[in-house]
Amino acid sequence: MTPSPAGDDGSESPGVDPEGLVASAVDRLAMITTLTALDELQTDLLGKRSALARAHQGLVALDPGERPEAGRRLNEARRQIESHLAVARRALELDERSTRLEADRLDLTELIGPALRGRLHVVQRTRDELEDVFVGMGFRVAEGPEAETDWYNFEALNMPPAHPARGMWDTLYLEVGEPETVMLRTHTSPVQVRLMESQGPPIYAVMPGKCYRRDTPDARHIPTFHQIEGLVVDRGISFADLAGTIETFTTAYFGADIHSRLRPSYFPFTEPSAEYEITCTICKGSGCRTCSQTGWIELGGCGMVDPAVFAAVGLDAEEWTGFAFGFGIDRCAQMRHEIPDMRVFFDNDVRVLRQI
Repeated sequence: MTPSPAGDDGSESPGVDPEGLVASAVDRLAMITTLTALDELQTDLLGKRSALARAHQGLVALDPGERPEAGRRLNEARRQIESHLAVARRALELDERSTRLEADRLDLTELIGPALRGRLHVVQRTRDELEDVFVGMGFRVAEGPEAETDWYNFEALNMPPAHPARGMWDTLYLEVGEPETVMLRTHTSPVQVRLMESQGPPIYAVMPGKCYRRDTPDARHIPTFHQIEGLVVDRGISFADLAGTIETFTTAYFGADIHSRLRPSYFPFTEPSAEYEITCTICKGSGCRTCSQTGWIELGGCGMVDPAVFAAVGLDAEEWTGFAFGFGIDRCAQMRHEIPDMRVFFDNDVRVLRQI
């Protein structure tokens, strides 16, 4: 079709160029700077009195054989114009939103002064410090969701439904899906399973995060707490590697006068398993209320990864071996800063928090 003048009835001639309408619309959009102007332009481009609408009305003047192709070109022009309008609208909305946010922004530091500015909580600072220590030892940091399925929290860790070992964790279940299928994770061990699923060995990683159990708060326990777990999977890994890693971490984080010891224990996802204890930093091993007069404080558990856990994630236990360990970040903060009662972390007493 070639351009031709408008008809006597005011309708656009069927010879209008659809591509020219699109190009004209793009040029006019480039000069629009407000949403109000965009609304007006949209009416001008697509409204009942627009050139595009008059071109559609003029299709009746075409031969019946030419109408389908002419109509298709006009519809395609309308689609392109609508697309350009939508892009321009999104850009203008973002610009106006940024302008409003900038206008509403308040510089609170000028109101409260430098002496009252906040800082990271001691538990968060401890987590950051622990990550730094383990990264320095060659580990990487991995994270996972706090709401977990039964498979990741229990089954993949060698605890099938109704297994007695599940009683070791006072689980908080969520009202999602079937009963007792989704929970707030009781430990960060599910991240180990996700990590082994997503990548093959060798694996050297630590997994920090928040955990939840129906624990009664006391000097060493709180129901919402933070853990950091480690996982090593490689060829030829032994229990001696586990003990050496824990001792290296203990002296690097707590100091040369604090040591670790391992006591035989049971965990369904490791075999053999052990409890990981360190010298009580409050009494330096002489015995106090915090360590129950033993001179030692339990930080967590550890052991060699059970072959059943490898089987759950498709790893060959004949080829790969590994160890895992996990302990409380809150407990580390308590020992590092010689805090007798862990519950002060939740008291939000500024007099205490300023000291640690």
